[in-house]
Amino acid sequence: MPTPWLDRLRQVAAEYPRQFWLLFWGLLLNAIGGSMVWPFLTIYLRRELDVSLTTVTLLLTFNAVAGLAATSLAGPAVDRFGRKGVMILSLAVSGAVLGAMSLVSTLGGWQILMIMLGGFGPIYRVAADAMVADLVPGERRAGAYALLRMISNLGVAVGPAVGGFLVFVSYALAFYVAAAASLAFAFLVLFFARETLPARLAPTAARETTGYGPVLRDRPFLLFCGMFTLAGMAYSLMMVLLPVYAKESFGVPESQYGFILATNAAMVVLFQYGVTRLTVRFPTLRVLAIGSLFYAVGVGSVALGSAFPAFLASMILLTVGELIMAPTSTTLTAALAPPSMRGRYMGVLTLTWGISFGIGPVLGGILSDQFAPAAIWYSGLVMGLAAALGFLLLSRSARMARVSEALPVTPT
Repeated sequence: MPTPWLDRLRQVAAEYPRQFWLLFWGLLLNAIGGSMVWPFLTIYLRRELDVSLTTVTLLLTFNAVAGLAATSLAGPAVDRFGRKGVMILSLAVSGAVLGAMSLVSTLGGWQILMIMLGGFGPIYRVAADAMVADLVPGERRAGAYALLRMISNLGVAVGPAVGGFLVFVSYALAFYVAAAASLAFAFLVLFFARETLPARLAPTAARETTGYGPVLRDRPFLLFCGMFTLAGMAYSLMMVLLPVYAKESFGVPESQYGFILATNAAMVVLFQYGVTRLTVRFPTLRVLAIGSLFYAVGVGSVALGSAFPAFLASMILLTVGELIMAPTSTTLTAALAPPSMRGRYMGVLTLTWGISFGIGPVLGGILSDQFAPAAIWYSGLVMGLAAALGFLLLSRSARMARVSEALPVTPT
């Protein structure tokens, strides 16, 4: 006899097209491979290059700046040439760079690799988000983006837990696995995905592809992106600097930190879809303000901790904010974007993460080196509170309030 949860799974599967599920499983594969390496990269670079924390975070800034430049080009490319080709290029080059990381041991070499990874790594998400907006009608997009985050984080739950032990044996093997996963996803898209750029929009997109003028004139959207960047800076402090802070200040090893990050991912896997079904009932800007408050408390509480359980509790608080904010921000962006400019709007949203991870960790590294390690977390507290206030103020914009109020629907 079919069980209720199995019936629910079948119902969810039937709500979305087959190509959506191709992206779903491809993201799982890619996330497992990539998350075996990225959480431990600061530790690896400190050990191999023997440089200061500020220098390590500057390498991440090179990565982020390259991502900013590439994403600014990816949006128009996705709108003009389509989603599929951009995804394949991004995943294939990223796989090659990840494999090369096992061979490089100089600061100059790592600068080149981090720039290349930043330049090609994030742009597949611009194309994927635009593809989902093409495939899925507006009333189901929040659920679709929630499902993609859920499966990506299932990969992140598996990857660090395995990677924490794998890198103890060999970082090179972790790099090879990450490279293979990225290349495998590229082949899946190449052979099984179809282009989704609507043919009737292609001429319009081609005429508008010269720049971001309409996006840059959308002041409420840019203000929203500014607040989202500020919140993302707080988030980036936890994700980039917590592993080295926990190890160097309190002796928490990589294997234990792997489970802290795995908890973050497991919470997304278990609760993202349910949380999204709840948050879509409320105006999006208020939801984003609440999520920013969780970011503030989660990051700020790290300053009070000194052992694995305390850091785990801080990560849980941060993750609640992540569950609230991530699908909400993407859904709001899709609602604000004209169909012919979805790539550019999604590109600008992706840029906010590049800016956040480019500025946040460097600021944290400077505060740690110049004042005290705990200063990292106090700055994150301030960022999260400021973002929450900004979202509430932004809700006074007539256009943003109209879209924010119109988006919530009662889920079926």
